[in-house]
Amino acid sequence: MNIASGSWEINMRTLKSLFAVGFVSALFATPLAFSQAATTAKPATTTTAPATRVTSTTSKDVAQPGDAAQMLRQDMRKLWTDHVIWTRDYIIAATTKQPDATAALNRLMQNQVDIGNAVAKFYGAPAGQQLTTLLKDHIAIAGDIVKAAMAGDKAGQAAADTRWHQNATQIADFLSTANPNWPRATLVDMMNTHLSTTSTELVARLTKDWEGDVKAFDAVYDHMLHMSDALADGIIKQFPNKFGQGVASTTGR
Repeated sequence: MNIASGSWEINMRTLKSLFAVGFVSALFATPLAFSQAATTAKPATTTTAPATRVTSTTSKDVAQPGDAAQMLRQDMRKLWTDHVIWTRDYIIAATTKQPDATAALNRLMQNQVDIGNAVAKFYGAPAGQQLTTLLKDHIAIAGDIVKAAMAGDKAGQAAADTRWHQNATQIADFLSTANPNWPRATLVDMMNTHLSTTSTELVARLTKDWEGDVKAFDAVYDHMLHMSDALADGIIKQFPNKFGQGVASTTGR
């Protein structure tokens, strides 16, 4: 029993020693093993896709036949909505006698130059200048109407309104002569609608009918979008080669 017990204790001490030696050996061998593994391991194989040449493109490079037409419609909408927005800004400033009225009027006059320049791209500089002159008269007469209305000068307002409609007819005559796809009667109607909706807007401002004023400007804005699209479509029909279209239309349809 004692011998067995002593033998058991010797065996336990031997096992502990062996365990300690093994642990220490493993502890010092681990970095070496990792080092050897890192040295002998084959690098990972990666698959690289063939290089693709990337080149920058411009709108001209990828343009589709309809893109130029869409761009024209967008540009025309920008010009003609500027027309009604700056007209509104001027009406608000002028009727409330704000110091920014002159600045708004100057910006509005510049818009007429911008519209003339856009037309000149298709009909030449003289035509663009003529349209700008007619449109500046359109704005100047509108200013006379605002002044007469604010002063309660009904006779002066009526006289200015007559000149305003005469000017609108001159604009319609000029445009219909330049492009057979812009029928004169259609243009006269569109111009008169523009004058009518703008007059309603002015009256609403002067009478402080704010709800009516908002509705009036909605009508002004919606009509001008319709008018600008009609003008753009007429240009596209007249110059189809510039827009990837077919044969030019000269029938007004």
